[in-house]
Amino acid sequence: MKMTDPQGYQPTTTHATWGAGDPHLRITRGDDRFVFHITTDVVHIGAATGNELLLTETDPIHATIVHDDGDEYVLTLHGEGEMSSDHHDAETESGERSEVLRTGSCFTAGPWLLVFGRDEFADHGRPFGGRQGGEGASQRPQAVRPDYGHHENSP
Repeated sequence: MKMTDPQGYQPTTTHATWGAGDPHLRITRGDDRFVFHITTDVVHIGAATGNELLLTETDPIHATIVHDDGDEYVLTLHGEGEMSSDHHDAETESGERSEVLRTGSCFTAGPWLLVFGRDEFADHGRPFGGRQGGEGASQRPQAVRPDYGHHENSP
């Protein structure tokens, strides 16, 4: 089964230019809903004045998201909250409460729920529309990730 969208796009690689794919957070609390577009390499999240994302009822710096040299967005949760994956995520190798964000990754900060999104063509997750079948199903290998070097292609 091939996965296509109504315009006929078929997923292939998940590598794109550095920072591409409109990385963003969908943020909710009760009836409050808004989208925060990630446009900087570091996003401080919390109640402190000067944070890129200011959220009431959270620690001064509750979390940070860093756009790393491999074109990944890495969450580090400093305050209390829950994350999508085990906070000892091997991909980050930081030893902190960190995880590489993929579309659908979510975390909490105080009363807020934050969900990461990035267009499929740039999300570096599983290529070719993901696996078909269970985890043991075969999957074509993806091309080597580009060398983002000095981020010449940053948005």
